[in-house]
Amino acid sequence: MKPSRLLPLCTLLSAALSLAAQPRYDLAQMQAERLGRGVLAVRTSRDSVAVQWRLLRSDAPQTAFHVYRDGRRITEQPLGQSTFFRDALPAARSAAYEVRPVAGGEELPGGRGTAYLPPDAPTGYIEIPLDRPAGGRTPDGQEYSYTPNDATLADTDGDGEMELILKWDPTNSKDNSQGGYTGNVYVDCYELLPAPQPAAGRRLWRIDLGRNIRAGAHYTQLTAYDFDGDGSAELVLKTADGTRDALGQAIGDSAADWRNRQGRVLEGPEYLTVFSGRDGRALRTAGYIPARGEIDGWGDDYGNRCDRFLAAVACLDGVHPSFVLCRGYYTRTVLAAFRWDGQEILPQWVFDTDDPQWNAYAGQGNHNLRVADVDGDGRDEIIYGSMAVDHDGTGLYNTRLGHGDALHLTAFSPDSPALQVWACHENRRDGSTFREAATGKVLFRLPSDADVGRCMAADIDPGSRGVEMWSSRSGGLRSPDGRLLAADVRLPINMALWWDGDLLRELLDGTTISKYNPQKRATFPLLRAEGCKSNNGTKATPCLAADMAGDWREEVLLRTETDDALRLYVTPHSTPYRFVTFLQDPVYRLSVATQNVGYNQPSEPGFYFGPDAAPQQ
Repeated sequence: MKPSRLLPLCTLLSAALSLAAQPRYDLAQMQAERLGRGVLAVRTSRDSVAVQWRLLRSDAPQTAFHVYRDGRRITEQPLGQSTFFRDALPAARSAAYEVRPVAGGEELPGGRGTAYLPPDAPTGYIEIPLDRPAGGRTPDGQEYSYTPNDATLADTDGDGEMELILKWDPTNSKDNSQGGYTGNVYVDCYELLPAPQPAAGRRLWRIDLGRNIRAGAHYTQLTAYDFDGDGSAELVLKTADGTRDALGQAIGDSAADWRNRQGRVLEGPEYLTVFSGRDGRALRTAGYIPARGEIDGWGDDYGNRCDRFLAAVACLDGVHPSFVLCRGYYTRTVLAAFRWDGQEILPQWVFDTDDPQWNAYAGQGNHNLRVADVDGDGRDEIIYGSMAVDHDGTGLYNTRLGHGDALHLTAFSPDSPALQVWACHENRRDGSTFREAATGKVLFRLPSDADVGRCMAADIDPGSRGVEMWSSRSGGLRSPDGRLLAADVRLPINMALWWDGDLLRELLDGTTISKYNPQKRATFPLLRAEGCKSNNGTKATPCLAADMAGDWREEVLLRTETDDALRLYVTPHSTPYRFVTFLQDPVYRLSVATQNVGYNQPSEPGFYFGPDAAPQQ
């Protein structure tokens, strides 16, 4: 049983850091992002401000921190127990906060970070004003406008802090199963955090994907990362004739219109373009792989299955990040891996279920994927629904459990660094399954004759060891050994995050963050984001939820009801713990990169995180 009280900081810190540094990856060899201090300053009440910052893997264990406001030190002693500080600051006052690392009683010249609090700062969140695209009218006369949709993180300017890359969806976006014209898709880059000049929300650039890229959850995936190691990220997108980069330069034939009478794009060239994160300029364009080919080769004759796209970032050689572009999952499935060396798009491999040796892998994909080194060779594999593709583009295993809508990958047990997969299935047979990520061996199955569309995994119960899991047909809350912990409990099932300062995870559904009470077998709200909306219909997901800045807790990015701004909600809760930022765990970082892909899933680390990481007291 877990103790109800918090465990000693030093014990938990050493346990979590040692688990995070499991020899799954050679971190000294792997190309890593150069993260800054990520300082956040958010008003928590009329007279209080919460200041948070990152603990980095490069910080020595004994590193402490001083906090300065407007050049004056406001910490009496260096802070060594958490990376959170509460400052008394009257309302309507602006402030510039600086965090300085301290070692051996001396402030260090490097590793510092700053945050700006504007005089009109709202309570609980940072407002990011948006430049909403103008609406339009389709060829059949239907009017549409725009809403902010999925987002991802990348350091586009090389300063060590993350920017936001945001997809704008027209209000007439379509599922692939539906006919009809859609408006153009736009991709913007914005500053994430406030600064005196320019203000937060300053748009850095915009890409117009043009009339020949259809709008919908399955068409455009945001793949952003520093692929060539120059310090600033690139963005990889599927493009087409008429796509315009942020400088207004057209890709292909700007006059071409390949839409048919149903608004689908089933003819014409398809491209892959690498864009500069610094200015949104198209750096290189090539033919898109996997190619469309014959429409009926994907399972239908009207273009539904052929245009199901996924994408991922993966470290396939143990050193360099690659981007993996994927097409199809109901029937034929193709994954293609590439590297970007700063000059050229370099093909690595193609996995195609039309290849006779991989025929049995057809139809196993999800509406999402996960990336991790699951077999311990230091190189990433792609968990593609019910199957896995090895780092070299060969099939690793195939469970033949078929297609599903949700997928979770992490270390569920504090007793082993091994990764597992919790998934749900549409085959009206297997229901929900828990399997070894390395081999596909099913550890337990909860059969169902229903289409099980949702499942979730999070350590929410202090009375059970390890990560709990549940689905729409799991019969309640389950432990990693399949035991039923709470029958028929009704729990949110869309997203999860670390929010309130203890080591259990909280649940995010729509615009409400809630915490599970195991005694009452119910949840209670911690935050209701008034004035905001969630995305993607019944999926009710945020634009992004991740450890974007600040300490190890996660932030939530939501759109406002007026669709003209985003709000970055930041935890107001203090915590006695500090941990290296989750962004420096490779599995977590790559799950952030793929959170926007298809049906969004919560970010998850490649190690067990929770109270059970520490020895019992």
